[in-house]
Amino acid sequence: MKLIDFTAIYTIWLREMKRFFRARSRLIGSLAMPLFFLVFLGMGFNAAFKFSALPPGIDYIAFLAPGIIGMVLLFNSIASGLSVIWDRQFGFLKEIMVTPVSRVSIVLGKTVGGMTTAILQGFLILLIAVGIGFKITGVLGFLSSVICMILIATSFVCLGLVFASIINDMQGFHLIVNLFTFPIFILSSALFPLERLPLWLKYLSYINPLTYGVDGLRYSLIGVAHFSLTLDLIVLVCFCTLMICLSTYFFRSVAVD
Repeated sequence: MKLIDFTAIYTIWLREMKRFFRARSRLIGSLAMPLFFLVFLGMGFNAAFKFSALPPGIDYIAFLAPGIIGMVLLFNSIASGLSVIWDRQFGFLKEIMVTPVSRVSIVLGKTVGGMTTAILQGFLILLIAVGIGFKITGVLGFLSSVICMILIATSFVCLGLVFASIINDMQGFHLIVNLFTFPIFILSSALFPLERLPLWLKYLSYINPLTYGVDGLRYSLIGVAHFSLTLDLIVLVCFCTLMICLSTYFFRSVAVD
């Protein structure tokens, strides 16, 4: 048995992609809240933040757009772990686990599939943001933002797989995921500059991995950031590596009836 079977990884990825494109209601529902934040919150708060701590020449919509992309990546990536619970309940997971395919390959296939669908949704939000006036700094900035998206999506897909490996029912999964995702999102500087936060909230934001993801996206797309891009990428790579290792470890102990 191969530790990493690329054929199995591709097959699982392809299945996740087909499931994603067939579930149009899932796509529309996952984009509804980010669009609401981007359009209504962005335009509504634009005047309020005009003379605030935002950097000169940056309006609130430009500041908000990378944060909303981070929001889409976070929520859709971590929710992809639900497919493991779904496959477990309907027997598909049992079928692939009895095949001569390593669990590492299964995890990688699920991870790549969830990462791809999350990034596609992130691109949709980016296109919509450009349509309402958001401007990207350049080609290099766009390419570095793609790297940040890949790291963010991979990290939180793996976190979702960790939860799915431990939790057996969908209701419990949703409760635990919501308990984690909303604080991570609120404390990521997606909506407000870190400079405006109280000191104790700043410290909580500094230990939040999504903070560095949003900061990296913001630097790449509009050229403004709280940290350096190098620091953002180092934190994201370390967190991504940790999540891949944890998801592989916990998935190996998944019990299939």
